[in-house]
Amino acid sequence: MTQLFFDFDGTIADSEQGIVAGIKYFVAQMQLPTLTDDQYRLFIGPTLSSSMHKFYPGLPAAEIKRAIALYQVYYEAHGIYELQLYPGITDVLAQLKQAGFVLNVASTKPEPMLAKIAGHFGLTDYFTGLYGATMDESIRSAKKDVLAYALKKAGAQAADSLMIGDRDTDMVGGAANGVATMGVLYGFGDRAELTAAGANVIVDTPADIPAGIDTALASNARTR
Repeated sequence: MTQLFFDFDGTIADSEQGIVAGIKYFVAQMQLPTLTDDQYRLFIGPTLSSSMHKFYPGLPAAEIKRAIALYQVYYEAHGIYELQLYPGITDVLAQLKQAGFVLNVASTKPEPMLAKIAGHFGLTDYFTGLYGATMDESIRSAKKDVLAYALKKAGAQAADSLMIGDRDTDMVGGAANGVATMGVLYGFGDRAELTAAGANVIVDTPADIPAGIDTALASNARTR
């Protein structure tokens, strides 16, 4: 049975508003140099700690930990529900579930937050598993680690699984686990990023996801 693992931010929901507001909050609180809007958008997808290393190189580990804590304070109070589901995505999820696929989320969002969001937006009926990072990113944070955890918890076989996401981290995480990958262009990444990361197939809209599944699985099988 094929198991599908969806990224959340940029794949299920446009969560830019809440995420960027949370980043701007800790930047202001810590009096860090401000970034451009395009740079703030690049935080969406990778772990917060990896983005901190990228945009604030040399920041001590204790300060990165403080930034994560401040972000979570804002996000849990305000940003968590500042998002919109992509148009048509729930119809696609219902179609895939009806077709017999097992649907899961594999996200670098902390797992408790995923559960809250899924409940609030009525997504729990679509997904068998909601798999995310640990709250402080100390044990499980990178997409490859989240996906490895998700595959194990779901009892899924890599050869029969597909990672669907909008950023290069989703594609790299899938490949690291031997899982087929599908890049989506309606999120925060672009075709060049997804192609360079080795996506087995790239689709334009949520409605294109079902037709791309067999292509992605077959492409991955040829390279195994």
